[in-house]
Amino acid sequence: METGAKQIFFMSLGCDKNLVDSEFMLGMLQENGYTVTDDETQADVIIVNTCCFINDAKEESINAILEMAEYKKNGRCSTLIVTGCLAQRYQSEIRKEIPEADAVLGTNSYDDIVHALKEAQAGKKYENFHTLEGLPHTGTKRSITTGGHYAYLKIAEGCSKHCTYCIIPSIRGAYRSVPMEELLAQARELAGAGVKELILAAQETTLYGTDLYGEKSLYRLLDELNQIAGLRWIRILYCYPEEIDDGLIAAIKRNDKVCHYLDMPIQHASDEILHRMGRKTSQQDIRAIVSKLRREIPDICLRTTVICGFPGETKKQHEELMSFINELEFDRLGAFVYSAEEGTPAAGFAGQLDEETKLDWQEEVMQLQQEIAFDQAAAMKGQEIWAFVEGKLADENAYAARTYRDAPDIDGYVFVSGTETEFMTGDFVRVRITGSFEYDLTAEAILQ
Repeated sequence: METGAKQIFFMSLGCDKNLVDSEFMLGMLQENGYTVTDDETQADVIIVNTCCFINDAKEESINAILEMAEYKKNGRCSTLIVTGCLAQRYQSEIRKEIPEADAVLGTNSYDDIVHALKEAQAGKKYENFHTLEGLPHTGTKRSITTGGHYAYLKIAEGCSKHCTYCIIPSIRGAYRSVPMEELLAQARELAGAGVKELILAAQETTLYGTDLYGEKSLYRLLDELNQIAGLRWIRILYCYPEEIDDGLIAAIKRNDKVCHYLDMPIQHASDEILHRMGRKTSQQDIRAIVSKLRREIPDICLRTTVICGFPGETKKQHEELMSFINELEFDRLGAFVYSAEEGTPAAGFAGQLDEETKLDWQEEVMQLQQEIAFDQAAAMKGQEIWAFVEGKLADENAYAARTYRDAPDIDGYVFVSGTETEFMTGDFVRVRITGSFEYDLTAEAILQ
């Protein structure tokens, strides 16, 4: 087919799970002869993989589509395709409001990207919204966009928890695990291509395998991944606290490649707010699992997220959350303002708070967490630890790296200096922490 001249600009928005979908689409397109450009002005085809988890993400996706539509009206672009969560949620609005979109694919239809592009290039308007059951069939290698030294492994699709503020079950469907043999094949392929750090992602990783194997099987997956040659780190994201059990803790402890790092969203600390959110934990439950994790894995790094300004939340409940954060001292914490998403139960709850209050409470939480994080960074001074090199700093004899305590893009860096040794991206270097600056650390390499 004569597609070699067709340049594709691909924009992936939202979370790392969406990024994996984008990488599979890119792989399918490249396998079919299309080439990729990072310059939208030179693209014949523009694809936007959208997000709409919260209002800010929705606005970003809409603005991105409109911006890309301008290249179709006034530039070189002849074909515009919209995929992902916003496409799934607002399919009729996109058809009506953005006539420049030639093809629209839902969240469970991205494996149809090549056919959609062919149809659009033939002058046809095309759409595909598979039911939110089963999983797309890609049958291709992913095109890794993270630099090649680390990659995300999406182990499941959808969610069955139905928290009252969350739209994900409506646009991604119920929880569906990816078969273990497929994940292991992906992981071996990634490791063979030079990936050193594998980051496990899903809307919830802790329930992995319940639908396929009749039990929570993340521990089994970790045992298998730990045996793959070439991998150095395995990092786990999105663990719901109520699903972290002894089997998972034991697997983290016995598998030396599994980072002592867990991303564990708690969302709040008030029992009443947690109940109204539809969460399955109480404050006492959260205390118990944090205590157990720190007892069983003393050097574990815990990341969490909280929501500020949930409908009906009082100043007293906000202060309860602040007190809880201050007491438990999570290593990493992100605070988000509540976003009323149409179609969710919480959007219809009484007591919706004004934006100013929500933003004020978010700022208070982040100021408190900043103090905690800065103190913890300062306490790292003198420790010896492995660091994963991300790249060399321009015009400096220093490198940006990450420790096991730092996930890409969301956590801090350790800046390694004072060595004449040349390091490559993806190298692991033993370092001694010499100091800290806000969220980041400074270090010197220990040459062995």
